[in-house]
Amino acid sequence: MPSTRARYRLLAGAAVCLVVFAVITVFYKTDLSGLDTLDHRLGAGPEQWTFDHPTATSFFLLVERLFGTVAMTIYTVVASALLLWRRHPRAAMWAPVVMLLASWSTYFLKQALHRKRPTWPDPVTTLSSFSFPSGHATGAAAGAGVVIVLTAVLVQRRNLRRLLYGVAISLALLVGADRVFLGVHNPSDVLAGYCVGAFWVLVATAVYYPAPRPKPLEAFTTPVPTTKQVALVLNPIKVADPDEFTGMVARAATEAGWTLTATYPTTAEDPGRAMAEKAAIAGAELVIVCGGDGTVRTVCAELAGTGVSVGVVPAGTGNLLARNLGIPLYLQAAVDVALNGQDRAIDLVKVSGDGLGDDEHFMVMAGMGFDAAIMEGANEKVKAKVGWLAYVVSGARNMMFPPVRIEIAVDGGEWSRHRVRTVVIGNVGYLQAGMPLLPDANIDDGVLDVVMLHPRRFLSWIPLAVRVISRQKRVDDTLNRMTGKTVSLRASADTPRQLDGDSIGSGRELHCECVHGKLLVRVPR
Repeated sequence: MPSTRARYRLLAGAAVCLVVFAVITVFYKTDLSGLDTLDHRLGAGPEQWTFDHPTATSFFLLVERLFGTVAMTIYTVVASALLLWRRHPRAAMWAPVVMLLASWSTYFLKQALHRKRPTWPDPVTTLSSFSFPSGHATGAAAGAGVVIVLTAVLVQRRNLRRLLYGVAISLALLVGADRVFLGVHNPSDVLAGYCVGAFWVLVATAVYYPAPRPKPLEAFTTPVPTTKQVALVLNPIKVADPDEFTGMVARAATEAGWTLTATYPTTAEDPGRAMAEKAAIAGAELVIVCGGDGTVRTVCAELAGTGVSVGVVPAGTGNLLARNLGIPLYLQAAVDVALNGQDRAIDLVKVSGDGLGDDEHFMVMAGMGFDAAIMEGANEKVKAKVGWLAYVVSGARNMMFPPVRIEIAVDGGEWSRHRVRTVVIGNVGYLQAGMPLLPDANIDDGVLDVVMLHPRRFLSWIPLAVRVISRQKRVDDTLNRMTGKTVSLRASADTPRQLDGDSIGSGRELHCECVHGKLLVRVPR
C-alpha cells in the first residue's frame, strides 16, 4: 500500500478534480462567465477545419471509433485477462472497476445535467445524446490513468516507464482533441470528462492499491535464536530512486518484524562481493540483494555456505534465477517474499577455466558459443532502454554463429567430440517467456543439465525451436542432452563464454561442478 502521505496526496488530487468539475458545472448551469460563448469561440475553428479537410474528418472519425465505449470495454477485458495471466489479480480487478466507475458516473451526470451538443453551420457529424461531461474524454483519462498507475507499479525500467507515460497521456489528449475537432463536444465538456476520469483513478488508487501483495502468513517458530537483522546489497543503477527503494525496504522490514541494519551499494569495480561479506560479518541473518543476474550471482556465491539467507529482488534484464524460483519480478512483491518467505537450499555451481579466477560460480546457466555471443553483443545502453529485447537484436545478429568443435566429459568420464553452435550447462531449466531449454533441470537436485545445439542452416533454427518448446526427448546431432555432477568442456578455438548472462571473455575451457544445497534462498511459501 502507498504511505499515508502518498494516499493523502492522491485524495487531494481527486479533490482538485472534483472542484474543477464543480466549477465548470456551475459556470455551465448559470452561464455567469459566458462559458457557452467561450466554448463556441474555441470550438468553431477546429470544427470548420475538419469539415474542410476530408482526410482529417476520416482520421477523427476513426479515433472516435477506436476509443468508443465498445472499444474501451474490449481493451479493458483484454488487459484484465493479461493481468490475470501474469498473476496480478489485484491489478486485474482494479482496472475494470476504475473504468466501470468512470463510465457509469459519466452516464448519470449526462442525464442529470442535460447539456445539449454544440451546433455548427457545417456539422462534421451529429449526435443526439447529451454532451456534458464527454464520455470519450472520461474513458480516455481513466484509461490513461490506469496505464500510468500500472506502469508505475509493474514496470521497472525507467525509459520504458517514461515511454508508456508519454503514450498514455498523448492518446488521452488526442481523444479530447478529437471531440472538439469533430464538433460533438465543447472544450469544457472535454475538460470535465478528464476531471471525472482522473478522479476515479486517484480515488481507486488511494483506496485499493493495485500492486501485488503477498498473502498474510503466520511466522515460523524456531528453537534457534534469531537476530531478525537484515542487510540490503543494492545496485543503485537498477532502481529509479535508490533512497526511495531503501526506504520501502526499511518500512517493509519493520512491518515484517525485521530490522534493516545497513545498506551496501555496489560499485562498478565490485558487483557485491565485499558488500555481502560485510553484511555477513556484521551479523545479518538475511541479506536482500537487488540488482541484475550478475549482482545476484556475486552475492549468492559470497554467502554460500554461511547459513545467511539471501532474498533476491530481481531488477535486471534476464532475472532467470527469480523466474525459476517463482519470485515475483515486481520489486515490492519480491521484497515481501524475501522478508516473509521460506528458506530453500539450492545448488551452486563452481566454475574454472582458462583466464578465470579461482572463485567463479554461477547460479543459473553457463554457456559457450552462440548464447555467449548473444550476451557479449547485447549493448548495455540498449538493455537499459528496451530490456530483454536487446538480446533479441543481438541474437538476430549472431544467428549463424560459426560451429565450434568441442569435447565434453561428464562426471570424469571419457571425452566425446561434438560439433555445436552453442552448448549450455544449466542449473535451472527455463529461459525468458518460459522457454524450456532444459526442462528436466532442477536447482536443488545436485545435478547439472547440458544441452548442445547445432542447427546446420539458418532455417534449421525453426524445427529446433519447435523441438525445444515441445520438450521432445529425442536427441541427435542437432539437439543433444547430458546430465552429471561435473561437466568439462574443451573447445578447438577461443569461443565466447558466459556465466548467468555475463560475458566472461573468450576461452577454450569450462569446468563446472555442482555443489549441492550450498545456498539458502528465500522463496514464496
